[in-house]
Amino acid sequence: MVSVTLKRDWSVNINMADTGGKTLGNENGGLLAIGVLTVSDSCYAGKNEDKSGPCLVTLVKKEIIRGQPSKLLHQVAPDEKDHIKEQLLQWSDVDNCQLILTTGGTGFGLRDVTPEATKEVITKDANGLTHVMTSGSLAVTKFAMLSRAVCGIRNRTLIVNLPGSPKAAQECFGFILPALPHALDLLGDNLQLVKRIHEGMQGTALVKGSQPTSAASTVGTHICAHKADDGTSKEIEAKKLRYYEHIAERDRKSPYPMMSMNEAIPLVLKHSHVLGVLDKISVSDALGMTLAEDVVAPEPHPPFPASIKDGYAVIAADGIGDRMVKDYVTAGNMVSKSLEPGYCIRITTGAPVPQGADAVVQVEDTELIESADMGRKEVKIRVLQSVKVGQDIRSVGFDIPRGGRILSQGDVLGPAELGLLSTAGVTKVNVYRKPVVSVLSTGNEIVNPGQARKPGQIYDTNKTTLLAAIKSEGFVGKDAGIATDRPNDLYTKLREAAKSSDIVITTGGVSMGELDILKPVLEESLGATIHFGRVNMKPGKPTTFASGKIGGVHKLFFALPGNPVSALVTFYLFVLPALKKMSGFPDPNLRKIKAKLGFSVNLDPRPEYHRAMLQWHGNENLPVAHSTGSQCSSRLLSMRSANALLVLPARSDHLTSMEQGFIVEALLIGNL
Repeated sequence: MVSVTLKRDWSVNINMADTGGKTLGNENGGLLAIGVLTVSDSCYAGKNEDKSGPCLVTLVKKEIIRGQPSKLLHQVAPDEKDHIKEQLLQWSDVDNCQLILTTGGTGFGLRDVTPEATKEVITKDANGLTHVMTSGSLAVTKFAMLSRAVCGIRNRTLIVNLPGSPKAAQECFGFILPALPHALDLLGDNLQLVKRIHEGMQGTALVKGSQPTSAASTVGTHICAHKADDGTSKEIEAKKLRYYEHIAERDRKSPYPMMSMNEAIPLVLKHSHVLGVLDKISVSDALGMTLAEDVVAPEPHPPFPASIKDGYAVIAADGIGDRMVKDYVTAGNMVSKSLEPGYCIRITTGAPVPQGADAVVQVEDTELIESADMGRKEVKIRVLQSVKVGQDIRSVGFDIPRGGRILSQGDVLGPAELGLLSTAGVTKVNVYRKPVVSVLSTGNEIVNPGQARKPGQIYDTNKTTLLAAIKSEGFVGKDAGIATDRPNDLYTKLREAAKSSDIVITTGGVSMGELDILKPVLEESLGATIHFGRVNMKPGKPTTFASGKIGGVHKLFFALPGNPVSALVTFYLFVLPALKKMSGFPDPNLRKIKAKLGFSVNLDPRPEYHRAMLQWHGNENLPVAHSTGSQCSSRLLSMRSANALLVLPARSDHLTSMEQGFIVEALLIGNL
């Protein structure tokens, strides 16, 4: 019996006796060739003793060969890529080794080139082995993250890079040992042994030490492709197969603690980092963007004293009485003549006030006394009201002084803000980049609208709904397709979506069904950190939020429930605030107002977000909330006219229902 700890509280046991006393080899106990290559300049030169290689040789003999006729090769190589590569090719292509273990040269040192040599030899990656070694090693030391080990396949040879330390090499070998027999039998087409291993796996139990930290312990991502008895190619998901065989024994309770909304939303905002700045983009392209810096006016507005009214520019001291009309000035023009006492100049709104004038009299406060040229020219007018200095004149910089702050960092640029920038002559601004969102639907039952449906399949509603919601809020959404309920397909599509976006939204696969594998794929395959996997709310309890680095770049993952209403409600509650925070919004939360219940409602054991339509009736100070009907999470009709989510508390001993007229909080999700 070999026991290898994969996590602090879980062990996987494989009974080697199930293979007839032989761990590896063909059905007839034939020759098994294994190579152990120590990569070290100092050991190659004889300066230091090779400890890792002999330790692995001993471990291989003890745990794998078990006395069967075998060929075990051991060599020491310098830290030179060509030398390492040559030895790997010799053992795999000439000596026909089924397994090659290297030790050393996988770190950050300048001469650590074992992974590079291995990459040039292998024809297929075996990233699952690398991932298991890294995961297991990180439980021992944080420095395991510095390992660059590579695992892969060349023809029928499995090549595995192990660390150079004897202790670390033995630990990593132990982590992958449970999978080695099956892996090499698959490479060697040993169908009888493959069958026996599968039979043994069906009887293999997960040894439980304490409550698991994730659902990944019940569903894995190990994919094995080999021939079935009829000679056709058949894909087996080994750990998932075991899960199907023991479906009655699956977890009945989620391993994720229930989180309150007061905890969940701040967690989302904490991990939603403001994105980079787009420098000097055109004001015409900035609608809906958030300013990344204060904007000051490069010049005053107006740049000259301007008339507020249509009327006459006058000298206030002349008072009430007659004036000779000396000239006229319209917007966009200037007059060179200076105004003298007893005279006035006809002027239009926005026109520059002539020199000498200190007030404007609106045309309604005058009367015509004399005209010429058959009424085409004013000669004399009479001012009917007293005039004050500065009356109806906008002074220089009255609206915007030179150097005055027009807008502040964090301001969202709407139509008025863009107009203000143009008024001040600002044509380019620095804004925060908006996040790009990919939407991935999951489930074997989902097909795109318009495609032929098989029995039991439904059209993909969630993607259409969510992409529309994303666009309506001013963000860019991308269709990431549909992933089936297979770990490798889900992993591949999740990773591809993350590469081209800042946020990935998935729908489905987060509940307690046997095909709900999204959380383990996020955590185990993508290496993401799940911040919460259940929320005390209705609808949307299984909502999951995770973050991680893909290609060294921080990404967010929102795994939303598959029911259409749950997906859309949780988008507004969790995803939209994250989008706004990443875009630089100073307050990314949903707008909240008070509303009066227009219906009676029985409270649920969980806090509920009830879809409603807010309307004002008569002279009411508060809007009245009208329910959209049945709140079933699959009934998208309940969202059709909703512009608010009513925040209803959980049922308690002293409050089991709310009557019509109760005042509640309403989160706005649409136009009022």
